[in-house]
This record gives sequence, C-alpha cells and structure tokens, in this order.
Amino acid sequence: MQHDKILILDFGSQYTQLIARRVRELNIYCEIHPFNKVPSTVEEYQAVILSGSPYSVRAEDAPHPDLSQIRGKKPLLAVCYGAQYLAHFSGGEVAPSNTREYGRANLSFVKGGESFFENISEGSQVWMSHSDTIKHLPENGVLLASTHDVENAAYRIEGESTYAIQFHPEVYHSTDGKRLLQNFLVNIAGVNQDWTPQSFVDETVEDLKAQLGNDKVVLGLSGGVDSSVAAMLLNKAIGENLYCIFVNNGLLRKNEFEDVLDQYKHMGLNVKGVDASARFLDALAGKSDPEEKRKTIGRVFIEVFDDEAHQIQDVKWLAQGTIYPDVIESVSATGGPSATIKSHHNVGGLPDFMKLKVVEPLKALFKDEVRRVGASMGMEPALLGRHPFPGPGLGIRILGDITAEKVRILQEVDAVFINGLKSWGLYDDVWQAGAILLPINSVGVMGDERTYEQCVALRAVESTDGMTADWVNLPYEFLQKTSNEIINKVKGVNRVVYDISSKPPATIEWE
Repeated sequence: MQHDKILILDFGSQYTQLIARRVRELNIYCEIHPFNKVPSTVEEYQAVILSGSPYSVRAEDAPHPDLSQIRGKKPLLAVCYGAQYLAHFSGGEVAPSNTREYGRANLSFVKGGESFFENISEGSQVWMSHSDTIKHLPENGVLLASTHDVENAAYRIEGESTYAIQFHPEVYHSTDGKRLLQNFLVNIAGVNQDWTPQSFVDETVEDLKAQLGNDKVVLGLSGGVDSSVAAMLLNKAIGENLYCIFVNNGLLRKNEFEDVLDQYKHMGLNVKGVDASARFLDALAGKSDPEEKRKTIGRVFIEVFDDEAHQIQDVKWLAQGTIYPDVIESVSATGGPSATIKSHHNVGGLPDFMKLKVVEPLKALFKDEVRRVGASMGMEPALLGRHPFPGPGLGIRILGDITAEKVRILQEVDAVFINGLKSWGLYDDVWQAGAILLPINSVGVMGDERTYEQCVALRAVESTDGMTADWVNLPYEFLQKTSNEIINKVKGVNRVVYDISSKPPATIEWE
C-alpha cells in the first residue's frame, strides 16, 4: 500500500525531529532530509515543511534551499527560519528583533475564515524561539496571526498553498500546534491519515518476507525495546530462520541475563544466551578512559557475536534494531545539533570479517513509534516500557577502571534503586534511571567505627527522545528510604548523592 508522505527539510534546528514526530502522531508518514539534499523524487511527496534553524537569514552563510520544484507546486509550510527565509528572499524584510522573542506567547489576532487556523482562537499559546523578526511580509503575503510582540506571527502567500509561521507548532508549549499541523496537512494538503502501527506491522512483515525469502538471519538481542520489537517483526516474517543471540557482557543489571532470556523464551523467539562476562572483564582490566572502555566493550561484543554467528550454517543477514534518529544523525545537514558528542552507545560498526547483508526493520521509526508497534503485536507492557539502557551497560556507570567487585556493588545499588522506583509507582514517570559508581571514597560512620568507602550517585531523568532531558524531582521520602536501604544493604557503600543536572549542559550518562 502506498502511503502519502511529507518531506521535512532540515536547516539544523534542535526541533526538527519533533516536527516529524508530531506529523507521525497524526498517522501521516514523513521523512527528514537536509535542506541541501532535496530528494530527486520530490514529486512523490504530498507536502513540504521547512524547519527552523540556528542561523539568521541575514548571515552570509545562511542555508539556501533550492525550492524551485516545491514553491507554488506543493503545499508548503515554513516554520520560523523557513518563514523568515520566504520573507527575506521574496520582497519582505527581516531584521533583528527589538525584544527578546523566546518562550511562551499568546496569539492576539487570528484572521477569521482561514482553514489554516480552523478551531484555533485568539489567546492560544505558542512557543517563540528567534532573534530576528519579519518586519514586512513578502510579495502577496496575507497576515494570518499576530502576538503582542510579533505582528507577523503567521502569513500565507496569495495564489499559492504556501503558509509560514514565526512560532514552533511542534513543541508541547504550543497548545494548538498539533491542530495547526493537522489543518495544514489534512485540510489544505489533503493528506491521508493511514500510517498506523498495525499497517506498519503488516507491510513490514510482507516486505521482510520478500526481502529475506528463505535466508537465515542473525540478530543480537539486548533486552531493550528496539532489538526486541525488531525480533518480533522478523519472527513473524521468517520464524525459525531467525537466530537471536543474547550476550552477557558482565555489565548487565542484577539477574538481567537470566530474566531476559526467560522473557524471550515466553515470546516464542529462537534465542541462544552466551555468558561472556569473564571475557569482557578480562579485556577491560586496567582501562579507565571512557572512550577506551566503550571501544573495548564494542570490540569484544563483535568478537563474541561473530564466534556465535559462525556456528550457524549459511547465515546471510545481520538484523539490527537501528531506529530513525540514528539514520538522521548520519545525514545531518549542518553538523550542528547532530554533531558527535561521543561514540554512540550501541552502534559499533560492522567489521569487514562479518560478510553479512544488513536488515533494519525499524529504521523508519522513532522510539515512541517502536513502542506502539510492539504494543500492536501484543508485546508485554513491562518490556515496552523498559527504560533505555546503554550498550556498554554498567561499564559507563562505573567511573574509572572496572572490576568484578565494582560491578557487584553497582548491580546491588542499581537493583535497590530501580526496584524502589517500581514499588513506589514512579518507574513509568521516569524516562531513564540508573546508579553511577564514583571513583572516590568518602569518610563515614557506621556503628562506632569510621568507614572509608565508596560513593554512588543516583540519576533519574525525564525526556521524550534523549536529545534533551530534565532531572526528575523524586519525592524526598523516596530518596531518603532508597539511600538508607543502599547504605544498609550494599557492602562497600557509605554515601549516596542525587544528580540534579539537566541535559544540556550535562549528558544523561556520566561517561
């Protein structure tokens, strides 16, 4: 089945992925492409959205898209930078703003009878994020909406299906943002809302059957959402020809190896568990540099995985749980928001000696969509709601060198923390949580004796995609009880701290 699809041109905005996710929430398929790499098949898209940008249209190095195949030929929605771009290069004027136009604002004027603003009234809250402002509309521009500080907050161009807005409809603070996107895509562009989780499952399974035929596929399972949903899709398509390998790298959570293997068996998957913990710990001995630890864990995983894959006769394919944000990162237009901060938690690269073709059933989906697809296949909510867990596991939550004793301590601390979140009903309010073993000892008193033992930090954040994150304001009573339980139960720990840093400027993980 051919779905209607939307093209989003990325000018480097931190919010571009949010635009795509809001469009997807309307059950409409969309793709993000860099502004300077407009697809040659642009005629296949039903509408185009221009994203915001950290650049000013007045700057010499401002992004200049080629809109010759789009403007006036396709319904076009220009957001923030896009709105300024259309004004600046079409007879309007963009100038530095006199007032700081960042944060919440309310519409003070909305032009009546416009389908673009159907069911959106004056007073509606919008989110501004720009230092330039549109002083004069472009040729044939028709004013559609204003705020108290921004006269030209929205406009359209007469004779075209071209609309432009100075605010960001994709962020949650724009209360009618989703409605505005729906008005543009459904009412104006006439796009069908037929891209659902169930349709994705049905079509993906058919595509996988055609792509893989009777070939054998090997997949490394992690216990996480992405690899598990990928496994279920492949299992539906090829059944016993899917060979899953779950490697214990010695850096998993307490009892996780056994628990996850048991969970997978109940899902009807063909899984082999490989306990390679000693091999990983030996390779990590004496290594304390974060990047060196990551690379060592990645290298040993590939070696172990390759050893196991070679025991399966005639494997042709390697399946991976790559999701859409990973794909977007690799084709960033500007290197701006997608610039590499550190080597990716999970992607280690495919070595030359694994001569396998790659199949990625989830590469068109965002994380929240992966969960919805899993739910439509009847997967357990506990698995689908599982917090993200980094590929290197506790290896990047033990600061400094890694030993079996440090792993034991952190596994015990982590178990107290995570189980506590679950028993207090807090787990689902948190996007990701974990404990970090710090490379310092601190003085304490236990009984009548002074101690000199380890310090651990607890970390809990709320986020939608990990790109930004806020620390979670957990109840003091919970933190107090958790701290007492850790210090009383986990031998070797005498101090617990709680990390109240947000991302940015901090990252979610400490390494």
